[in-house]
Amino acid sequence: MSGTDAARYAPEWLALREGADAAARSRELLAPLRQQLAVAAKPADQPERDVALVIRDLGCGTGSMGRWLAPRLNGPQHWILHDHDPDLLELAAARMPRTAADGSRVTVTVERGDVAHLDADGLRGTSLVTASALLDLLTRDELDALAAACAAAECPALLALSVVGRVDLTPDDPLDAEMAEAFNSHQRREDRGRRLLGPDAVAAASAAFARHGMTVRAHNSPWRLGPGSAGGQGRPGSGDDGSALMGEWLRGWVDAAVEQSPELAPRADAYVRRRLAACEAGELRIVVHHSDVLALPRPTGGAS
Repeated sequence: MSGTDAARYAPEWLALREGADAAARSRELLAPLRQQLAVAAKPADQPERDVALVIRDLGCGTGSMGRWLAPRLNGPQHWILHDHDPDLLELAAARMPRTAADGSRVTVTVERGDVAHLDADGLRGTSLVTASALLDLLTRDELDALAAACAAAECPALLALSVVGRVDLTPDDPLDAEMAEAFNSHQRREDRGRRLLGPDAVAAASAAFARHGMTVRAHNSPWRLGPGSAGGQGRPGSGDDGSALMGEWLRGWVDAAVEQSPELAPRADAYVRRRLAACEAGELRIVVHHSDVLALPRPTGGAS
């Protein structure tokens, strides 16, 4: 794992980005998801009562997806948090909401392990698979296996905040395009024999889930960072104007670009200084484009 990868999973970074993630997540996908889950909550053999939704959060990190989604869904919920890091699992479980949108109970358990190995048998009885900022870390084969497992188990999937390879910085700088190109190449790199999807993940996921017979909807979910933007906050309610998040994102973005294209190194320090100065002066605005993907079993998913 490279230094930039390690920073991506640090609890401090995950906490810093949580406000921007919450502001960016697609609310437009919630209505079709709620409709699907309402059916799952009233099985044909016991329609007189709601059963608990079983929701698996893959690569949960500190649990920001659960903190955002659980209070937006009705009915009792049981969340199963998946991650390879036991410290993150402990933190995520401790910070999960305990009540749903309608006051129903939310419970939580954790499972440590590699989410890429989850199969259809492991998803039996699961009402929803969800993940945040995960798809771009998968290979094409791993993504296809996830789509096949969800389809076979007739389990919907909400996969949020995948990078799509576009970043808009205002004001612009002559090095922006080179940094972006190098960063995107870094996201598509080969990692221990695995070719990562990076910014190709959203298109690949849409194709994979559709190929396995599911209805797919995708919606933009960009970070909008800058003075006065809701997505610029670090911890929710912190009052941060986003400069801390922009600074950390910028350093990580440039570090990854230089790791991929070392010839950028002689110009990178000056570039970062210029960008940080603009950030501190309140002049820098950044849009980091992501997309959320919702895949539904076709019998109840409606038209694609």
